[in-house]
Amino acid sequence: MNAVEIEQAISDLALEPFDPAEFPYAFLAAFGHKETTLKRLRTGNSNASDLPGAILLRNHIHLAVCPEGRVSDTLQALRASPATAKAKARFILATDGQTLEAEELASGDTIAPAYADFPNHLGFFLPLAGITTIKEIKDNPVDVRATGRLNKLYVELLRENPDWATEERRVDMNHFMARLIFCFFAEDTDIFNGEGLFTQTIEQWSERDGSNTHQVLAEIFRAMNIKSSERAAAEPRLPNWANGFPYVNGGLFSGNTDTPRFTRIARTYLIHAGHLNWKEINPDIFGSMIQAVADDEERGALGMHYTSVPNILKVLNPLFLDDLRGQLEKAGENERMLLNLRKRLARIRVFDPACGSGNFLVIAYKQMREIEYEINRRRGETQLKSAIPLTNFRGIELRDFPAEIARLALIIAEFQCDVLYRGPKLALAEILPLSKENWIICGNALRLDWLSLMDANRTGVKLVADDLFGTPLTQTEIDFENEGGETYICGNPPYLGSTWQSAEQKDDLKTIFNHRCKSWKSLDYVAGWFMKAADYGSHSPCAAAFVSTNSICQGQQVAILWPLIFASGHEISFAHTSFKWANLASHNAGVTVAIVGIANPAPKARRLFALSNEGEAVIKEVAHINAYLVPGANVVVEKEGHPLGTQSEMTKGNQPTDGGHLLLSRDEVAALGLTNEQEARFIRSIYGSAEFIRGLERYCLWIEDEHLGEALGTQTIAQRIQGVRQMRLASPKAATIETANTPHKFGEVRQQGSETVIIVPSVSSESRDFLPCGYAPPGTIVSNLAFALYDAPLWNMALIASRLHLVWIATVCGKLETRYRYSNTLGWNTFPVPFLTEQNKADLTRCAEDILLAREAHFPATIADLYDPETMPDNLRHAHEQNDEVLERIYIGRRFKNDTERLEKLFDLYTKMTAEAASKPVKKKRGTKG
Repeated sequence: MNAVEIEQAISDLALEPFDPAEFPYAFLAAFGHKETTLKRLRTGNSNASDLPGAILLRNHIHLAVCPEGRVSDTLQALRASPATAKAKARFILATDGQTLEAEELASGDTIAPAYADFPNHLGFFLPLAGITTIKEIKDNPVDVRATGRLNKLYVELLRENPDWATEERRVDMNHFMARLIFCFFAEDTDIFNGEGLFTQTIEQWSERDGSNTHQVLAEIFRAMNIKSSERAAAEPRLPNWANGFPYVNGGLFSGNTDTPRFTRIARTYLIHAGHLNWKEINPDIFGSMIQAVADDEERGALGMHYTSVPNILKVLNPLFLDDLRGQLEKAGENERMLLNLRKRLARIRVFDPACGSGNFLVIAYKQMREIEYEINRRRGETQLKSAIPLTNFRGIELRDFPAEIARLALIIAEFQCDVLYRGPKLALAEILPLSKENWIICGNALRLDWLSLMDANRTGVKLVADDLFGTPLTQTEIDFENEGGETYICGNPPYLGSTWQSAEQKDDLKTIFNHRCKSWKSLDYVAGWFMKAADYGSHSPCAAAFVSTNSICQGQQVAILWPLIFASGHEISFAHTSFKWANLASHNAGVTVAIVGIANPAPKARRLFALSNEGEAVIKEVAHINAYLVPGANVVVEKEGHPLGTQSEMTKGNQPTDGGHLLLSRDEVAALGLTNEQEARFIRSIYGSAEFIRGLERYCLWIEDEHLGEALGTQTIAQRIQGVRQMRLASPKAATIETANTPHKFGEVRQQGSETVIIVPSVSSESRDFLPCGYAPPGTIVSNLAFALYDAPLWNMALIASRLHLVWIATVCGKLETRYRYSNTLGWNTFPVPFLTEQNKADLTRCAEDILLAREAHFPATIADLYDPETMPDNLRHAHEQNDEVLERIYIGRRFKNDTERLEKLFDLYTKMTAEAASKPVKKKRGTKG
């Protein structure tokens, strides 16, 4: 369930007559628990409570219904209950149907509302549904409630008016919803005279069955498009009850006043929405939630896409807000310096070319208004009108409804800031009529010329499309109120890896990259925004920062994208390394992202933000940040044919190219009818990534030339060898046809078959804290779906199993979908290993042995079982921690603070080792045994 659905469920629960016996189960159902879970609780099978009549759901909540007046005592009993701690309950709750008290045990936060008001504390309870609690919603859930009301209204209106759901009329429907939102806000903030004017007018003048509601709304909207001085002459004449509405226009109420027809239910939904307190609406939260209402694909995830203010500020603060605050602090009480800073604020333009409902623009505007207010306060000029033009906050959005909501959200934010900083009287005097200018463009950001929208070197802008064959876009030409100044480009564009891009999105990237490089098809969709920003900055001064998948700073995409960015004169000015971009989705759903800022020129001091091993923020000022988001000069890690360090050679496993005839299951081995001696001679265990990680049994025919005659004398084996020959002869590849001469052998053989083997899967889950690798006895065969080191010293395994190697692989090899993709030439051969003494090797060998022994203690658990981060055995984790301790002390004499520091050291070593290798006339083959 999403946040909106939960809010509706608990609101309905609070309205029903209180049933002491049913409340606990109804409460849990409201948060998405299935009937099977509730049934087990009812029967007592899974109820872990030790208190009479209480319900305890493990890892969740301990709740009880009590006699009237005993709520506080009951909550105390729940808190003191040994079962609460044993079952790891996150919340406790007690109610008597009159009042309700609850506590989040980890934080100690409590609530104690009247029972009927507990839905107003939605944010407090959202963690019960596995939803990340965001402070703004926890403090005030009205945005969630408003979204829910409007969503129900929207769905009901489309059901009654199916023609409004067509592509032709969807724009009208979305514009209608934007008008409603403004009216709800205006009636609760005194923009309309009289408290609740809009909702009361509908209640009074529309029929209860909803039959004329559309006519009442049309007249209200028409009134707000007619100036007061012109209303007497208006045809048809406005009804007296509509005359109470002010002139608003600003494009919001101009044009068609047609409205969809209402049912009785739709009218009820409309009035319920109006009864909310829209004065408390937070435009950056509400905007991002409401945009899903008008999107068929997103409606099922209502409210999940809200991005918290702290996350948005991770982009905006280092991009420009920190500098503004620094200038404010430096100015102190100096009136001249404060005045200059205010003038600077007025000339800053913020541009989000993937603005959605305007979150980034709204937050940027609010933060700048806060700084401006402090300037005015220090100068004694708090009554002054803001010098920050709303039209300096520009956006592009592909869909029309979010674009309209973004503009409306900015209007609401401006009014709220005026009320806060200048007082209601001045705010109300200046908000109407709304501006007619349209500064949020609806279009495809990767096809539009950004300079035509916002060029700091020109005072006027006019929209120009890169694709002249695209849909014509008619937008109002906007004159800037100032020339020059600063431009900051920011946002959270669509990510979309190459696999998931539509044909149209591929064409978008082709338009940008096709003339620059050949391998652009491997780029994530977000790469287009970085390139467009760099192109913009090449012609008009700016700095840009985007939230991005971290994959554009890993693996093959680095070599494709970043040389193009750097060639434009831009450098990375700041970056946040990988972190979870959380939202309101259940179970903390979110994507792992990085934030990358680019500028031309970049500041001398660059800031790199990372998380420590303990999860605390670490900020480091560095001279340079490379494309892998590591301190250091720009470098692209290239494939190496042999290891740069002293580690052993790693090769890909053996490729069968057999049509399935050389590979066997246990049953197929038995069907061959071999003697024990023959089975020992011809059958080997074979491992690829899946077999090694998941413990799957798989076997292969492995026939030495000297035993070929005996093998061919066995009919069941001879038939399989003949099948291999036929399959290879039928191949269109000459190299495969050539191997038909030796059909008893794998197509590509890279081992003798008698070596010890260190196995490294080619693909593994990103959720593991360590790369899975293992040791196998002589006779084990490795397939082409894994990598192997043959007869290599065991200390090599200690390197592979380390955190150091994991972060290197994740960075330079990149990922397949979300999984780690291993490469011997790009990941192992380039892995910078310092000189190892014999004692170092002995210490690392012991660490590898300890890891293997720790695994053996849990036989027959598989690698997948053992390396599940939630259930990894303590002794195995300790063995890995000890391995990291030993290895990292070899590198720097202590443990690294975090992955950023690990990568900084590795890239420093890599740069030195590649420079040293390049200086040698003949490259010595590395990786000898030792």
